[in-house]
Amino acid sequence: MRPDHTHASPSRQYKYYEFVMAAFVAVYLCSNLIGPAKAAQLDLPGWGPVTFGAGVLFFPVSYIFGDILTEVYGYARARRVIWAGFGAMVFASVMAAVVVALPPAPTWANQPAYEIAFGSTWRIVGASLCAFFCGEFVNSFILARMKIRSNGRHLWKRTIGSTLVGEGVDSLLFYPLAFWNSGLIPNELLAGIMLTQFVSKVGVEVLFTPLTYKIVAALKHAEREDHYDVATNFTPFSIKL
Repeated sequence: MRPDHTHASPSRQYKYYEFVMAAFVAVYLCSNLIGPAKAAQLDLPGWGPVTFGAGVLFFPVSYIFGDILTEVYGYARARRVIWAGFGAMVFASVMAAVVVALPPAPTWANQPAYEIAFGSTWRIVGASLCAFFCGEFVNSFILARMKIRSNGRHLWKRTIGSTLVGEGVDSLLFYPLAFWNSGLIPNELLAGIMLTQFVSKVGVEVLFTPLTYKIVAALKHAEREDHYDVATNFTPFSIKL
């Protein structure tokens, strides 16, 4: 029988919700600010050299935290966290632009390296924010709806299924918005890069599934919560509980 946690009080206090929120925002910021500046290459046995953006290894972890938040605390509280991540990334982008634009001191010779690391164009920043916003909300919505339809069974189907769609939306939006006709990546290569990144991100989700199970079970037990979004308003444009 489904646990009766559908109508949890909006004022209810949780032990670990803020920690999961902080982890989500930290992973999202770091994967967008640290990872994208580096193109990495691994020589895979039986496959050969594979080149990828280093951030692809860690960005999917934000989706894992999104899954955990929705599964345990519900869509409305996950929605607040997504908005927190969005706001943090907007601030980080503005801060990076201002800091990069400030004239360097004559004795400081690292301006070119700093511009490479933190000087993303506003087109790429805007594409990243749009893709994150849409992808995360699609991911959270699908997981919440699948939980109701499955009566809370088969968590792995919900986490992987929602990630397939959420990451798909993210990739389909980000690469064309950021790079189509930009001159940075040839248009004919975009589809292959999108597919590689998408498969890699979903692969990370699959690999982390056993850990996701353990974290979800521990949080449900500690918080005495297993939220079902039966009467939830699924609009993304709200932070109300």
